[in-house]
Amino acid sequence: MTKPLIFKVAVMGAGAVGCYYGAMLARAGHEVVLIARPQHVEAIARSGLRLETAHFDESVHLAASPDASAVQGADVVLFCVKSTDTESAGASIRPFLKADALVLCLQNGVDNADRLQAVLPQHDVAAAVVYVATEMASPGHVKHNGRGELVLAPSRAASVSSEALANALVAAGVPTEISRNVRGALWAKLTLNCAYNAVSAITQLPYGKTVAGAGIDAVTRDLVAECLAVAAAEGVEMPGDINAAVRRIAETMQSQYSSTAQDLARGKRTEIDYLNGFIVRRGEALGIATPVNRVMWALVKLLESKQP
Repeated sequence: MTKPLIFKVAVMGAGAVGCYYGAMLARAGHEVVLIARPQHVEAIARSGLRLETAHFDESVHLAASPDASAVQGADVVLFCVKSTDTESAGASIRPFLKADALVLCLQNGVDNADRLQAVLPQHDVAAAVVYVATEMASPGHVKHNGRGELVLAPSRAASVSSEALANALVAAGVPTEISRNVRGALWAKLTLNCAYNAVSAITQLPYGKTVAGAGIDAVTRDLVAECLAVAAAEGVEMPGDINAAVRRIAETMQSQYSSTAQDLARGKRTEIDYLNGFIVRRGEALGIATPVNRVMWALVKLLESKQP
């Protein structure tokens, strides 16, 4: 790859995922601003963002703001908000975006880039698939638990191409590839999320412990089979061996709690409507039964209703 350029990067919705990728780019010399909740902004202003990984634990100094206007002037926007907030967050940054900015969706679910493109019709919105295990250990402290790969869709008209951004990410220590079948990769990631997120959330256990539970292996196979049936009816071609990828998650992210589990533990609304709930809705539309995904979706929604 050619020598990467230096970019101005804004991270919209800088939770665990956004903080990790923003910090990795900042360590490589890019100008990064995190748009995050006030408690994280205050902690970062005091001491920088603590990035804890298996290989290093250091304070990364970068800018942080609670305001959407901080995307102003950014060449690249890493869009990391919850799927529930896609349209509202997109509308909040729209007045401040450079005309030729690349907006990259680093979100769960398969339709966020399309939904965001509808809100930002004049901008280049590209989908990305994220394979990383992270958590916010405390305000201003992100912990990396494993992996970190990105799969990017080709960009169309932005001043920063997907190829240039991929070069920058690889140079920053983030394994990145570009795929013309990001739709298939997004569905593969959705299938992984449907296999693990709800079970981890309901039990409040990490992946390594959930897969060891009695009967869970069979439940996981049923969840995956339903996802594959819906994907096939949608005409989606998923890359690779999905069942092998499902097994790999438990092997490479044993200590990771799903984002859904983390949301429930913090009393926050989850993205379950865009994970198992999405499979249920598409199954209904296509005439495909998805009873196991329906149970997972319903139980997580019930747990959500217990939140104060």
